[in-house]
Amino acid sequence: MIDFVLVHSPLVGPATWQRVAGELRARGHRVAVPSLLGALAGDGPYYPKLAGTVTEPGVLVVHSGAGALVPAIAARIPVPRAVFVDALLPHPGRSWFDTASPELRKRLRELADDDRLPPWNRWFPPGTIEDLLPDQHIRAEFLAELPRVPLAYFAEPVPDAEVPPSGYLQLSGAYEEEAARAAELGWPVERLDSHHLAPLTDPAVIATALDRFE
Repeated sequence: MIDFVLVHSPLVGPATWQRVAGELRARGHRVAVPSLLGALAGDGPYYPKLAGTVTEPGVLVVHSGAGALVPAIAARIPVPRAVFVDALLPHPGRSWFDTASPELRKRLRELADDDRLPPWNRWFPPGTIEDLLPDQHIRAEFLAELPRVPLAYFAEPVPDAEVPPSGYLQLSGAYEEEAARAAELGWPVERLDSHHLAPLTDPAVIATALDRFE
């Protein structure tokens, strides 16, 4: 069994986790970094396609929007534990749009072109990603992978399946509500004073935190 399976958000690419994977491997861990790129091509339903990209059992580590994928993945392969890293909590039976504010739903629909959204970095004001990823090489690798996600993905209900025993690693203030909900569920919760894309900029810190969840 793999020690850690690092799953990136469907809105970005596997570069999100590659530096953390290198840190974990250097510490003797067996690590898989599946790529979800391509799973959102064509028509839905999308959750089975996304879950199908994860084929190796192990501690499932999900970042950002990948949190919604955990029930679908755990229904297919053994997942002894899951660690949500600045991630959405599962919302079985509801779509991402069902959980978002009316303002955000409206903005995404306005951004869509030919029923697909622009790359994730273009959802934010100019300079936002540059501030989070000041290293030009790291930023270029990250931006090169960003897909155009179909709007239909956000309207698709999350499969209704059980969530494995889980923990939560909060990196940014934007996920305070998710971390608080995780604590209410009795999950172990750890908070780092960092930012949402810290796996790219502080891989050793994130790897050390994941070691504590293993």
